[in-house]
Amino acid sequence: MLASIRSYLAFPFNRNRKLASCLYKILGFKPTHMKLYEMAFIHKSASLVLPDGTIINNERLEYLGDAILAAIAADYLFRHYPNKDEGFLTKMRSKMVKRKHLNLLALRLGIDKLMVAQTNPVNVSKHLYGNAFEALVGAVYIDKGYHRTSLFISQIIKRYINLERLLQTDTDYKSQLIEWAQKHKQEIVFESREEIKAHTHLPLFITHVKIAAEVVGRGVGNSKKDSEQKAAKIGLEGLFKGPREESSI
Repeated sequence: MLASIRSYLAFPFNRNRKLASCLYKILGFKPTHMKLYEMAFIHKSASLVLPDGTIINNERLEYLGDAILAAIAADYLFRHYPNKDEGFLTKMRSKMVKRKHLNLLALRLGIDKLMVAQTNPVNVSKHLYGNAFEALVGAVYIDKGYHRTSLFISQIIKRYINLERLLQTDTDYKSQLIEWAQKHKQEIVFESREEIKAHTHLPLFITHVKIAAEVVGRGVGNSKKDSEQKAAKIGLEGLFKGPREESSI
């Protein structure tokens, strides 16, 4: 990844002179390597191709940002809830970084106005903006390091995420179904495959969830996580005639 980033940094490209100003409002500091941040907002449909054949979009930064965000969220919760156990912290982290929350957060930050895409975002993926937020986190990490990224994410959590409200919600259907299977000593398997949409050439994920080798749910989504959640929700509805409410912690 570093090789492709170095190639991109040497590539003459400046799509938006106002981007630095927008980023300062979002981040609270001045970016050093602006092209990292430009890359964070380039959707796959608008990929750039460098002279050496390197394809530039935000997918790799999204991958990195996803991991960094999870680590920082875990650290934040570990410090915020010193007396809670591992199960509680894992559930809270899952809620904090789930795709729906990241999409809404990205919209509140104005990331939708910074995106570069060759197609209507509505027709691409409802997760486009949340993915871009993760890519932004990846860019901050490469540009400024872990400490600065952690400060940025901590401020985002304090400003936009109501932890007490999160305690009252539970839409992580996959975790609920896995918990049920473990409790009842049943083998559970999530089988996912990726297909390409003919009209958009974008990936589509299909997941089947099996309990004791029997398919109990099927889900289709624009990401693997989304398809797994949908499959798990259907599985829960079959088991309980509706998703369970969160158990008391």
